[in-house]
Amino acid sequence: MKKILIVFVCIVIVMAVFLLSCNSASPSKASMERGKQVYTQNCLPCHQADGSGVAQLNPPLKNTSYVLGDESKLIHIVINGLSDGVEINGDTYSNPMPPFGASLNDGEIADVLTYVRNSFGNKAGQISVDHVKALRK
Repeated sequence: MKKILIVFVCIVIVMAVFLLSCNSASPSKASMERGKQVYTQNCLPCHQADGSGVAQLNPPLKNTSYVLGDESKLIHIVINGLSDGVEINGDTYSNPMPPFGASLNDGEIADVLTYVRNSFGNKAGQISVDHVKALRK
């Protein structure tokens, strides 16, 4: 009986590791390169080259719930901007973020958010173009 239980537990662990590795696929190199280009052109002046932001003005993009958390919320912020101050990790940032929904297409938004979610020490999933399209409607 003990052997059966041990085999069962091992099978469950192997399946869990396999499923986690399938769901957290690394973003493509092409998407990351396109995202870096969009970031450099549109985001870097406020959020800095290393994603650290500017104290009390522009929030950091490193290890924050805004970046690593709800994808939909992050997509909405890029499309619609953010005019209210925001508190992140106990610090308040008051500089409004302009909307980029008119100037960036769905692919550019997906790529830049994928880049941000996987740069500056962040490790998160890839943002799909379909997810951006669905939220833009």
